[in-house]
Amino acid sequence: MKNDSGLGKGSNMPGTAKSPEEAISRRLKALYNAVEQEEIPDRFLDLLERLDAAEAASDRKARG
Repeated sequence: MKNDSGLGKGSNMPGTAKSPEEAISRRLKALYNAVEQEEIPDRFLDLLERLDAAEAASDRKARG
């Protein structure tokens, strides 16, 4: 039977995991690192800028 989880034999992670938890941990770290390296889309950057501007305007209004 084929192991589709990617956590057993044939895994492309370096070294051999001593437990299923270690294998999962390695895979999660690799996934996190890959996501961390991705560029932030321009539409999200624009949204963050608009949120910052709205927060600054709200702070100015609250101060009077």
